[in-house]
Amino acid sequence: MLRFILLTGLYLLGTWYATAFIGGPAQVTLFWPSAGIAFGAVLRYGWRQALFIPVAVLIAHLTFVKVPLAFLPFSVLANFLGPLAGGYAVNASGVVPRVRVSSGFGMLRGGLAMVVVSGAIGTAGLVYSQMIAPSAFWPALSKWAFGDLLGIICITPSFLLLLAPGGSTNPDLPVAGDYSDQRTKALWVLAMALALGFVYWGGSQKGVYALGMVALPLTLLVWSALRFEPTWTALGTAVTVLFLTTLTGLGLAGFEAPTGSLDSALLLGFMSLFGTIPLVLVASLNEQRMATRKVLRRATTDAATNLPNRAAFEEAVQRALAGQGPGNALAYLDLDHFTLINDTASHAAGDALIHGIASLLKARLREGDQLFRIGGDEFALLLAGAADTMELRLQHLQRAVENYRVGWQNHVLNITVSIGLVTFKRGEIDYARLLSLADAACFTAKELGGNRVVPASQEPGEMHERTQAMHWALRIREAIDRNLFELDCQSIAPLGDHPVEGRHFEVLLRMRDPQTGERLAPDHFIPAAERFQLGVALDRHVVNLALGWLEARPDAAAQVHTCAINLTAASLVDEGFATFLYHRVRNGKLPAFKVCFEVTETSAVRDLSRAQGLITRMRSLGCAFALDDFGTGFCSFNYLRQLDVDYFKIDGSFVRDLESSSLSMAVIRSITDIAHVLNKQTIAEHTENDAIFASLRALGVDMAQGFGIHRPEPIESYFARPSSANATVAQLQRHKIGSE
Repeated sequence: MLRFILLTGLYLLGTWYATAFIGGPAQVTLFWPSAGIAFGAVLRYGWRQALFIPVAVLIAHLTFVKVPLAFLPFSVLANFLGPLAGGYAVNASGVVPRVRVSSGFGMLRGGLAMVVVSGAIGTAGLVYSQMIAPSAFWPALSKWAFGDLLGIICITPSFLLLLAPGGSTNPDLPVAGDYSDQRTKALWVLAMALALGFVYWGGSQKGVYALGMVALPLTLLVWSALRFEPTWTALGTAVTVLFLTTLTGLGLAGFEAPTGSLDSALLLGFMSLFGTIPLVLVASLNEQRMATRKVLRRATTDAATNLPNRAAFEEAVQRALAGQGPGNALAYLDLDHFTLINDTASHAAGDALIHGIASLLKARLREGDQLFRIGGDEFALLLAGAADTMELRLQHLQRAVENYRVGWQNHVLNITVSIGLVTFKRGEIDYARLLSLADAACFTAKELGGNRVVPASQEPGEMHERTQAMHWALRIREAIDRNLFELDCQSIAPLGDHPVEGRHFEVLLRMRDPQTGERLAPDHFIPAAERFQLGVALDRHVVNLALGWLEARPDAAAQVHTCAINLTAASLVDEGFATFLYHRVRNGKLPAFKVCFEVTETSAVRDLSRAQGLITRMRSLGCAFALDDFGTGFCSFNYLRQLDVDYFKIDGSFVRDLESSSLSMAVIRSITDIAHVLNKQTIAEHTENDAIFASLRALGVDMAQGFGIHRPEPIESYFARPSSANATVAQLQRHKIGSE
């Protein structure tokens, strides 16, 4: 009811204002603001709320706008059916009233439909009630329609903006920071008042071109469209059009009121155009602002979770470090074994779990906290609050993730999280070191088994220890890209009296340090490669490097009896690597029977079916396989029949202790006996001296490898020497002594 009363009052106010432009009941008013109120009300509240229009029209005609009784129904219908027709035209075109160019022109089309219907009915009523002659129908229709149109252009935008519903959830709407401050707006109001005053003064001087001074308020309206919210421009346009129409329509301040139909049409057309230009400009700029914010939002928002992404994370942390934003602690969250969800339940299930975890974390934010998704299964929390409560808060969060469940088809998904925590103060740490500390703490949490919170230590020594592996991961990637890996070869010699033809050797990997030129052994970088899932990429590189070198040198390849190449544990279970290896060997120039791949016992037993799948596929080409570090998983004898390998490489820890440990001797004897029963051969690693040689031969071990036989050397110099891989132990000893 209150809305009905207010709308009726506004309509009557507009009608009262319009009557100032007519001198008698037979005249058509120059300007009809009530048309803008009626049209805006229909668009905002719907046609059912338009009943205030006939009520207001009747009140106006019964009080201060006297008309013949015959014209009264035409006036009511014209002012009521016109807005309904305009509203129907807007709804039928699918246009939603918004601050957009397309919406503006859609509403303008509806406004044209309104003025045609209203003007036709109203002017017909004027003729029917004999208020005007039939010959004056078209001039009166033109004036009626232009008066309504100017009212719509002037009033409706402000009406819709002022009464627009609040609480919009559109994230792309411009915010207060996109516009000028209050001081600038106050300056604009003062400038507009002065400009309108200048127009009034200019007209009072009776200058011929006084109306040209309206360029001043138009310029200010353009300024408003560029710098202020749309409401400011709409209200400014309405006030300016009302002011100028009053001056010209009433002949105030020296301006002459239009006397003929053509003069009225020209004046109303000019005013309509004057009011349209700022509104089109503000709609266009509002669309541009929304498009800019949309692009920015997409660039800084994770599409799957709608959380801020890594770019937004970096910006927020930089602000916090500079003291320009909230936050005094950084938590780095990494979901444990997330790839298992993707592999076992599907990637869609993994996405559902990620979305659920994001919602869980977001629900537990406190005032000042910020949550980001910075990777596939990685989140970051920028926390605000007391530093001594951070670890406890994160422990509660870690347990909440642990207890969280997501139903997915026939699965119930759950996961745990590893969290690294760093507290900081403004000016005491930079972004790179802060992120490195958080990442290192999270990495430590994972190494300790996951599902825990680990606070970072800012002590230089501990920092170096925790980040050393990550630095090696970066160096590995760089070494692959820059081809800094090199190959050494170490001979494997028979211990019996029956030599083999050709070179039997193991390829050993070295990394060339680009700064010092030092050749680094595998124990520097292999652990980091395995921790950071670089084993597959490294194995691809080594296979290409070894086979490529031999394929490019047919003379060297002809000397090869067996070239042994190590594979990391990750490669055994990687389907992509298995396919790569199969095609690389099958399409290579080096015969497959000359290639032996070494896999560790523990990695093979970890996923027996996949390991055997790779072995079977490569053995179909003729490749051999060796089970490296054999004996460290002594209980795995049960799996030997399932692993179709050619060699058991006895772990060096047993070989080194052979002279002093009866247990080591028993282990080696057992391995050798079982290998011979299974028709396999044994290779003893770390064979260092004559006593070990003799003991290994006595135990029936087939081959030996170690510094006592041959020290690793670059592949180029290895093949430059005469072939010694087919020598007996005694011959190798004499060769070693002679070379010294």
